[in-house]
Amino acid sequence: MRLTFLGAAGEVTGSCFLVETRAARFLVDCGLFQGNRATEAKNRSHFAFDPRALDFVLLTHAHIDHSGLLPRLVAQGFGGPIFATDATCDLLEVMLADSAHIQERESERGRHTKTRRRVTEKAPLYTVRDAERCLRQLVPVTYDAEVTPRPGVRACFRDAGHILGSAIIEIWVGQGAARRKLVCSGDIGQRLRPLVRDPTAIADADVLLVESTYGNRQHRSWPATLEELRRAVTDTLSRKGGNVIVPSFAVGRTQDLIYLLADLYRKGELPEMDIYVDSPLALKATSITLRHLAVLDADAAKLVRWLKSARGRPRIRFVQDVEESIALHRVKRGAVIISASGMCEAGRIKHHLRHNLGRPECSIIIPGFQAAGTLGRRLVDGAKEVRIFGIPVPVRAQIYTIGGLSAHADQEGLIDWLSRFKRAPRATYIVHGEADISEQFAGAVRARLKWRGVTLPQRGMSVDLP
Repeated sequence: MRLTFLGAAGEVTGSCFLVETRAARFLVDCGLFQGNRATEAKNRSHFAFDPRALDFVLLTHAHIDHSGLLPRLVAQGFGGPIFATDATCDLLEVMLADSAHIQERESERGRHTKTRRRVTEKAPLYTVRDAERCLRQLVPVTYDAEVTPRPGVRACFRDAGHILGSAIIEIWVGQGAARRKLVCSGDIGQRLRPLVRDPTAIADADVLLVESTYGNRQHRSWPATLEELRRAVTDTLSRKGGNVIVPSFAVGRTQDLIYLLADLYRKGELPEMDIYVDSPLALKATSITLRHLAVLDADAAKLVRWLKSARGRPRIRFVQDVEESIALHRVKRGAVIISASGMCEAGRIKHHLRHNLGRPECSIIIPGFQAAGTLGRRLVDGAKEVRIFGIPVPVRAQIYTIGGLSAHADQEGLIDWLSRFKRAPRATYIVHGEADISEQFAGAVRARLKWRGVTLPQRGMSVDLP
């Protein structure tokens, strides 16, 4: 069995792993690279394999850095099945269409970008039609039920506790004494968090791929995280009289934030406020979330019932059209505006930041990981001024980085998940993390769990598995 790391190796985004065996040739994930402009070249480069020769794809979850190149894969000849959980398949219907619209819009915008010599023309990375074709190849599976994508290969999707539908994938290849088990963690969530259930413990693996996004740090405790959120919102709305702006991923993080704000309000810990969710994609994702209450934790259903009987409080409005989004720029106080993108690189959030970053009475809450090179990362790193749409904007608003709201486990959470293995895998590969963070996490695994065979792969590296 041969494994090639095609993304999320020495970096966070672009999750993609090629597995080649006598029985099959397949991918685990096929994600978009995200961050600065340099990532565009990676997304546009040729796949390091022939897409037509793939038998199938196994997908851990719907986030674009894990799924966002699937339409391009299909456009270049892949015609096999894409296995994912039921909820992930539902989310992909809106997420891949949205991503394709963005690709087409950026391409159209590029056609009108004049340079000294010519008008720049660049085809979209993929089209809406490509995304629609890709969706027809989805094969939904349920948690904990084994599937056989091809003779000689079995797979089982376990709840990863990251976002709705997220999965840890157990894969068995071969038979008898030659059988090997590969486990791909996907993104591991935090325990005891709202909406999603806790990550599933895995007993064993011959080969393990484990994420390390927050592998070098500890999040604040959950009570301290909620207190920080409560204080940030209350101080901004009640004392300063400004707005709270939250850049948030439309899928997963936004639903968590709606839940937390509503729950804190229900308990009398937050003031009257208007919550605006300025993302058409977030509305669709929230609707899908409500259709899958059976795979969420029990407290989610209780809060949904309370909201239905709460007579419109707190006031939650999903903003759809552009005119209504623009109207929010005139709102100067009392609003919590949740908007995409989560790393502040595109979409409506950039407009809200432009109109609120320079106001000292406002606050920006950063609830998740910000990749190197992004606007969100510059804010987290303490920039005094940023450029938005080419215009310099002073940073006078208070920046809150609330890592405890992340959908990713911290180092302690990851070590806890690994400690539930009954024995160490023969080979463990640390992926989905910036290089220095992955190195620190690998050191923690070696020191605390006494595991050997812990490796940090680089993009393009191939290994023959034991």
